[in-house]
Parts: sequence; C-alpha cells; structure tokens
Amino acid sequence: MRTTPKPSTRDPDSFRIQRNSTLAGTVKLVLMEVSRAAPSGSGSGPNTSALPVPQPTKATESTAAHLLVKCQDLSLFLRRIPIIPLLGVDGSRSFRPVTKTKPVYVASDVHYGAAPPSHQEAFLGWLEHAASVASGIILNGDLFDFWFEYQWGTTRGNEPLLGQIRRVVDSGIPITLMGGNHDWWGGRYLREEVGIEFLDHPVTRDLAGHCTRVAHGDGLGTGDTGYRAFRAILRSPHARFAFSMLPVRIGDRIAKRVSNTKDRWDDQGADQVNRSNTLEAWAVETLKSNRELDLVLLGHTHRPLVREPEPGRWYVNSGDWVFHQSYVILKEGERPQLLDWRKR
Repeated sequence: MRTTPKPSTRDPDSFRIQRNSTLAGTVKLVLMEVSRAAPSGSGSGPNTSALPVPQPTKATESTAAHLLVKCQDLSLFLRRIPIIPLLGVDGSRSFRPVTKTKPVYVASDVHYGAAPPSHQEAFLGWLEHAASVASGIILNGDLFDFWFEYQWGTTRGNEPLLGQIRRVVDSGIPITLMGGNHDWWGGRYLREEVGIEFLDHPVTRDLAGHCTRVAHGDGLGTGDTGYRAFRAILRSPHARFAFSMLPVRIGDRIAKRVSNTKDRWDDQGADQVNRSNTLEAWAVETLKSNRELDLVLLGHTHRPLVREPEPGRWYVNSGDWVFHQSYVILKEGERPQLLDWRKR
C-alpha cells in the first residue's frame, strides 16, 4: 500500500506543497457543496433526493486553482499586517506572549525631541538592533519629551522615531510603550497608525520567564503630593479635551516651556537622587508584598540601577537616553543585564 510521506521538518517547501494541496482540495469540496445545495430552477424548491452529485469538472478545477492563488496572495498580505493586540488577563491590551528563546529589550526616558541629537540618533540604531535579536521591546515611559494627540494632528518633530518604530513593528517585533509623565496622553494614533501597544497604567507581565511589574514610576512611593495633585488635573478628561482643541503649534510650544527637560534633569541633582531613593524603596516593598513577582521594572529617575534585595528577585531601573544610553536585557533563567549602548 502506497502512503504519502510526511513533510520534512528540514524542507519548508514540503510543508508548502502539502498546505497548497490541502487548500486546493478544500476549495474543490466547497464548490461541490455549493453545487449540491443549488436549486434546480423548477418548482417551489430543490428536490435534494433527486439531485445528482456533481463531479469536479475542468471549470471547477480552474476556479479552484484561481481561488488558491487568491488565498495565497491574501496570506502574503496578512503577513504584512502588524501583530493584532489581544485583551490581557488583567483587562489591559496585550500582544500574544513573546517566545522565550529570545530576550526582551527594555529602555526608558529617551525624551525624544529634547535629548542630544547624537543620543536620539543612537536610540534609532538601538531600536534597529533590538528588532534583530529580541522577541519584544518595552519602552518604559517618556519615550517622547512630549506627546499629545490633538483634534488637528499630533506633536510635531517625532517623525524619524515614529518611522523607525513602525518598521520594527512591521518586522513582527511587538513594542509596548508605557505612558510616562511626558507622554501619558497617547491614544488611537500610536495604537492604530504606529502599531504599538500603549498602556497608561502599571501592568504585571511575564517577560522572558520573569514575573514582572512594569511601571514608569511617576507618582509612585511617598511624598510628591503637589505633583500628584497637578497630575490629576492634567489627566482629567476636561483638561485633556480642552488641550486637544488647541492648534498643534501652540500646544507644543506650551508643552516645551513646561517640560524644560534639559534644565530640570541635572544628572547629579538632589531632586533626582531623592526621587531615585523613593522609587527604590517602593520597588523593594512591592517585591516583599507580592511574592509572585521576580522583578520590578521602572524608569523616571534617569538613574540606571540594578538591585537584588533577595536572591533571584530584582529591582531594575533602565536609566535614560538624555545623560546615558542605558538599556536592559531580560533573558530566561538569567540575571537582568543593565548595559550602555556606547560600550557595545
């Protein structure tokens, strides 16, 4: 008895041949069923018991071949569409779980639009590199020095970055952007036009086998009461709507004056050190009170840091791209790596 050999795992063409044969057969069966169910054209309805079973003809086989080509074209087209976000277990939008055979890359506080031009260009190179080796990329807040989606457009000057992100997403690498205090107002444009997952709240995710709490960090920990109140006002629906009605040029000009990133973020400033200590204490306490967590991943302080308060459990701050060019690599079963892009 002759049997059909199974497709070889080393020969992708054998899978293609079997898939195409199966698809062609399926198309033929569909055509036969349509012919079988078609009315005879006389009386009140078809006498199904009297209808002969049609056999495939040259016409149906030609139609099947035509449909097969169309299905193949559709398959190639669908492969170009970015990964479709799903609804996560915790109610957040989530991409399909990334594979654990490749690492997850993390960066934060790029402040694109205010960082030194050489640092911004370096970050575009980092994105290209990450897309070639990572299973997913986490951008943990303040990717933009300012981002807002107005009624008449979006914040200007970010086109090179948006284009690079779109290319990465189109290559099949999912990107998650956590909203920071400079770009919390992301929305439809980033999700639908650029293709990233945008989240405006902390989440818990499995990243390369590490159960990880991911948050930008602003507003966490003790103190900073004035900022918390100011943030609540800025993020209210009324304030957001009012700002969205401004012309893009005026809104961007106001945001630039308020942001003042270059002057506010002194690398050795006391405020930054205090903020770093506050978030570190919050992260350590979060690990203590949530035993399922392996890792707390934050940004916001602009100070790269890895701390292991307990064996196998870490607090990691990915630093920034204003004063540093720091990033994190997460690999399954390994300690988180904090690296400097300039020292690669």
